[in-house]
Amino acid sequence: MLMLALRGVRTRWVTFIGSFVALALGVGLIAATGLALAATFDAPERGPERFAAAPVVVRAADHLRVDTPTGTRSKPLDHPGPVGPRIADRLAALGRTVEDRTFPADVTLTRTGTDLMVTGTDLTVTRTGADARKPRPGQSAEPRVGHPWAVAAAAPYRLTSGRAPAAPGEVVVTTGPGGAPLRTGDRLLVRTPAGNAPRTVVGTVGARGFEDAVFFTDAEAARISPGIDALVVHADAAVVREALGPDSGMDVLTGHDRRRADPDPDRDARALVSVNALLGTAAGITLFVSAAVVASTFSFAVAGRRREFGLLRTAGATPGQIRRTVCAEAVLVGVLASAAGAWLGARSAPALVGRMTEAGLAPPWFALGDASWPLHTAFWAGVFVATAAALVSCHRAGRTAPTEALREAAVDSRVMPASRWAAAVLILLAGLGLPALALAVDPGDLLGRKSYITRPMLLIVGCALLAPVLVRPVGRLLTWLPARLPGATGVLVRENTAAGVRRTAAVAAPVLITVALAATLTGTVATLEEARATEARTAVTADFVVTSGQEGRPLPPAFVERARAVEGAVVGVSRSTAVTVLEEDTALVTSEARAVDPARLAAVSELPVTAGRLADLDDGTIVVNEEWLTTRIGDRVTVWLGDGRRTSLRIAAVLATGTGDNGVYVTRHNAGGAGVDRIDVKVAEGGDRRAVAAALHSAGAATGTRVTTRAEWLAANGPGPNDPTRTGLRMILGIALLCTATALANTLVMATSGRVRDLAVLRLAGATVPQILRLVAAEAVAAVGVGAVLGGVVAAVNLLVVWGALVLLGVTSAVVVPWGTLGLVVAAAALLAAVSAVLPASLALRTRPVELAGARE
Repeated sequence: MLMLALRGVRTRWVTFIGSFVALALGVGLIAATGLALAATFDAPERGPERFAAAPVVVRAADHLRVDTPTGTRSKPLDHPGPVGPRIADRLAALGRTVEDRTFPADVTLTRTGTDLMVTGTDLTVTRTGADARKPRPGQSAEPRVGHPWAVAAAAPYRLTSGRAPAAPGEVVVTTGPGGAPLRTGDRLLVRTPAGNAPRTVVGTVGARGFEDAVFFTDAEAARISPGIDALVVHADAAVVREALGPDSGMDVLTGHDRRRADPDPDRDARALVSVNALLGTAAGITLFVSAAVVASTFSFAVAGRRREFGLLRTAGATPGQIRRTVCAEAVLVGVLASAAGAWLGARSAPALVGRMTEAGLAPPWFALGDASWPLHTAFWAGVFVATAAALVSCHRAGRTAPTEALREAAVDSRVMPASRWAAAVLILLAGLGLPALALAVDPGDLLGRKSYITRPMLLIVGCALLAPVLVRPVGRLLTWLPARLPGATGVLVRENTAAGVRRTAAVAAPVLITVALAATLTGTVATLEEARATEARTAVTADFVVTSGQEGRPLPPAFVERARAVEGAVVGVSRSTAVTVLEEDTALVTSEARAVDPARLAAVSELPVTAGRLADLDDGTIVVNEEWLTTRIGDRVTVWLGDGRRTSLRIAAVLATGTGDNGVYVTRHNAGGAGVDRIDVKVAEGGDRRAVAAALHSAGAATGTRVTTRAEWLAANGPGPNDPTRTGLRMILGIALLCTATALANTLVMATSGRVRDLAVLRLAGATVPQILRLVAAEAVAAVGVGAVLGGVVAAVNLLVVWGALVLLGVTSAVVVPWGTLGLVVAAAALLAAVSAVLPASLALRTRPVELAGARE
C-alpha cells in the first residue's frame, strides 16, 4: 500500500504539491504562533528594583482579602492607604527607618546658558551659544516621580556627579536613555502637587530603568507629600511583624516580596495578557483556516480522481482498498508537509516576535523561550488534518459503484451526501441558535472579544459545508447579466460554473472563509468603537474636558482651585476609583468607579439612567449599572472601597449596561483617597464661552495643564490607526489571507490542469487563445465572487447579531461595514485567482489542440 501511495504521489505531483504547500504553510504558521504563545505563559523573573538594598519594607496592604465559605478571595486595591504616623513611630524604636514618599514631579529644563520664554501652555526655550541642546522649542514637561533623597540608597542609586540635595531648591535627577540629558547646574521648573517651583540640579544618578526620578531633601518631600507611602526598616523582619501585630493592615516585605513595592510590579504579567490573547486567537484562526482550506483542497483532489477510482473498481479493487490508498497518500503528504512546516515555523518564529515588538503588540523585552511542544503540536495537527480531510473526501468515492463513478466524471451531480447535509444543518442551527440564546439571556456576552472572534466559525463551517449546493444558484445570479451580453464568454462562464460545482466550491470556500472573517472581525471592532464613541458623545455634555493625560496621575491642585473659581462655568470635578463587591459569597468583582459631585453631575453629563435618579446620589448611596446582581432601587449593597474600607451603600440609580463603559458612581467621601484626575466644564446659561475658555487656558498655562474642548477630547480618546486591537486584527487577517492565497492558487492550478481536453475542444471549435484565457480568468473571478457573496452573507448575520446586542443593551449605533477592507480582500483574491488560472492554461495551450484532445488523464 505504501509503494502504491508513493507511486501515486510521484505520478500526480501537480495535485499533491499544492496540498503539500498549503499544509506546510498552515503548520508553519501554527508552529510560529505556538512558539511565541508558549513564551507568554511566564513573565520574566525580576527581582526587587526600588527596594533591592532595603532589608525590610513596610507598607499598607495593597490587596483586599475577604474570607468566604469557599476560601479567602483577594483583589488588588485601587488606592492603598499610607503608613500612619503611629506605626512609623513604633517601628522607629526598632532601628533606623527611612520614609518613602512618591508623588508626580514633572520637570522642564528652563535655563542652561539660555533665555526663557513662556508661550501658551508649554515652555519655549531659546538657545544661545554652544549650550544649545534639548529641550527643543515647544517641549512639554517630562513626566517623572519625586522621592526623598534618603530613600535613594534603598535601590540603590549612586551619585554619578555633584552632591546630595541640602536645600529646598535643590534636586538630584536620574539621567540615562529614559530621560532628558540633564546635568549638574541645570535649572528646572518642577511641577508637584504642592505647586510649580524652580529647582537647581545639584547632582545626578544613573537611571535604573524602572522610573525617571527627582530626589528632594527629606523635609521638602514631606512638605510636598505628607503621607508616608512605605517605610524602610533596618531591623529583623520577625521583630517588625511582632511589633505591628496581626491586624495592623500593613504588609512586611522581605526578599523577593519587596518587588511588590516597586512601581507597577505586575506590568510584565499584564503586558503578556494581551499578547497571549492575540497569539492564541491567531493560532486558533490559523488552525481553523488551514484545516478548512486543506480539507477543501483534498476534497477537490479526490473528486478529480473519480474516473480513476471507477477504473480501479472495475478492475476489482474494493472500497476499502481505495480508501486505504487515498489515506496512505494523505498520510505521506501530511508527514512530509508537517515536517517542513515545523521547520519553517521554528525559523520564522523569531521574525514574528520581532515584528510584534516593533509594532507595539508585545513589550520590548518579549523573547522566545526554549519550549518545543508547539512544534510537536503543530506537526501532529498537520498530520491529523491531512488524514481527516482524506478520510472525509474518499468515503463517498469508496462507496460509489464503478459505472456510476465513470458517469459522474463528466458532470458534477449529487455532490452533497446525506451525512454532509446533516452536519451542515446541525452546525448552522448551532451557529444561529447560540447567538439567539445569548441575545435572550446575556447580550453583553456577545460583545466580548472571545465571543465575536469564535462565534462566526460555526456559520462559516456550515456555509462551507453547503457550498456545493449554494454555488450553483449564487453563480447563476452573479453571471445572469454577463450571460446576456454579446458573445459566448458570459454563457460559457455561467454554464461551466454551474456544471463544475466541485471546482467552483473548492475555489469559493477559502474566499468565503477569508471574507467572512475579514468582514466580521473588522466590522465588529469598528461597530463597537462607533458604539463607544456614540455613548461618549451622548454622555459628555461639557464644553471643556481636562484630564492629566497620564493614567494614575492627578491634576495639579492649583489648577483645580482656579478652574472652580472660573466665572460663568459649571465645573464638575471627578476622581477615578474602584469598588469591589462579593457576588454570591464566592467571587470578588471589582468595578471601575468615578467619585463625582452629585450637584454638578447632571449639568456636565447625560448618563443612561434606567431606574432611580442621579440627584439622589450622596455619601450613603451608589449608582450601579445593570450588570450588577442587585439593581433594585433602595436595596443596600456591601462594597469595599478603593482603599479597602468596607461600607454599605443604598442603590440610588441604575445605568444601562451599554458597551461596558458605564461604570459605578460614588461621592468623594467614598473615593478611597483618590485625587482629582478629570474636570468637566460646562459654560453656564448666559455665560461667555470665550471668557471661560480664556480663564481655563490661563490656569492651564500657569500649571502646565492642557485644556481640551469636548470635540478634541472625544477625538483623542477614540481609537487610532495604530491601535493595538486593529494592528492585531490586521496580523490575523494577513494570516488568513495567506492561507487563502495558497488554497486558491493550488486549487486553480489543479483545476486548470485537469481541463486540458476541454480547452483543446474549445480550440478545435474555433476559439482563439486570448478568448480561452479570458474565459478561464472569468470563471475564476466568478468563483471568487460566489465565495465573496457567501462570506458577505455570513458576515452580515454576525454583524446583525452584534447590532441586536447593542440595541438590547441600550446603545443606538449604526453597523459599520468595512467596505475598504472587503474590497481589498476580494480584489486580491480575484487577481490571484485569475493569474493562477491563466498561467497553467497558457502553458497547456502551447501544445497542439489535436494532441491535447487525445491526451489521457
